[in-house]
Amino acid sequence: MRYMATYDLMETIRNTNQWLGASALAMGSYPAFALIPNPTFSWMTAWGEVTERSFQRMIVKPDWNIPPVPSMDGQDHLVSTEIVVQKDFGDLLHFVVADREPPKRKVLLIAPMSGHYATLLRSTVISLLPDADLYITDWHNARDIPVSAGKFDIEDYTLYLVEFLRELGPDTHVIAVCQPAPLALAATAYLAEEDPDAQPRSLTLIGGPVDPDATPTDVTDFGRRVGMGQLEEMMIQRVGFKYPGVGRMVYPGLLQLTSFISMNMDTHAKAFMNQVSRVAQGEAQEHDKHNRFYDEYLAVMDMTAEFYLSTVERIFKNLEIAKNEFVVAGKKVDLGKITTVAVKTVEGSNDDISAPGQCVAALNLCTGLPDEKKASHLEEGAGHYGIFAGKSWRKNIRPLVLDFIDANSDAPKPSKARRQAKPKKPANKNAAA
Repeated sequence: MRYMATYDLMETIRNTNQWLGASALAMGSYPAFALIPNPTFSWMTAWGEVTERSFQRMIVKPDWNIPPVPSMDGQDHLVSTEIVVQKDFGDLLHFVVADREPPKRKVLLIAPMSGHYATLLRSTVISLLPDADLYITDWHNARDIPVSAGKFDIEDYTLYLVEFLRELGPDTHVIAVCQPAPLALAATAYLAEEDPDAQPRSLTLIGGPVDPDATPTDVTDFGRRVGMGQLEEMMIQRVGFKYPGVGRMVYPGLLQLTSFISMNMDTHAKAFMNQVSRVAQGEAQEHDKHNRFYDEYLAVMDMTAEFYLSTVERIFKNLEIAKNEFVVAGKKVDLGKITTVAVKTVEGSNDDISAPGQCVAALNLCTGLPDEKKASHLEEGAGHYGIFAGKSWRKNIRPLVLDFIDANSDAPKPSKARRQAKPKKPANKNAAA
């Protein structure tokens, strides 16, 4: 109950700040105050508007709100979402473009489970839709998942990816952004041994911590400085009574958001005050740059405790992916078994979350992959967000990724060993085929 009380206390603080903002907005908006030539009331109203919006967004899942896709036929085609595979902790979502023949490129965009919803990749989705038949992993907020659904750790996450890839088929190209990069690599290696025909054509890893020790940052090194017991005591709470997942142990999104903001406190504080000033002077708009960014940035989701703790312990502390020692469902996954899937890594030179070197390490781990199937790109001057959603992505990285997909769209030729292997007949009717 102590953890549940802590969770409810955090929600109470958030709710109180939202209420204070709404109260200031309502009070400052009284027509009578317009008769008083004092800017205090305008500033109070502006502060209330920005504060209420900021704290209210923290518990709302953003809409995809994808604009129509222009096409060669001169028409704009409406976009809708369709759930292809529905599971307790996440869905496989398909972006359906009405009245359009599906493009040849079939792409699975693997969204991170690191405190934000998959809608964090909304601009990435918009940029890829004109040129790809696009799918995405839509992870659920742990606070909304009943305890009866069971656990969800990084092995379960990997098996979800395996199931999604089997559903989509072997003509799929995978783009994994940030946190899922090492697990997407593991899922591909798992399929290489268990179901080779379900492997994707290509795998693009963007800014992910495949080897966090290659170039440690404050984010990736945090897990190594803090003991697991200490981490569990500080970070894990039990979902309060307000949500369907009451009683589930989680790493709260509000804690993750606090960590994100503390990394660049001055920048966020300045952005908040500048927006208050713009609202007070009548210069702000509903969908201006500030609101577009913070409506998404402040919308956070809880992660299951077991997923958060197993990620820290196995990816960052024990370096199981970096050492090629990762185990899924009792089976050791050998990254060297990836022999036909083309792998490309993308990094930003100014990435302060997953620094250059952490992601490109994947290429050395794919010991069974020929060099012509490997590629890497370092985007100069780009930060973490920029390599998958910013200007760097739109102008430089996206065209390179699409070219990489096109270059590896043909079905791989079977290896010599597979061509020579002949199926054996079962010794008796009870033997495995």
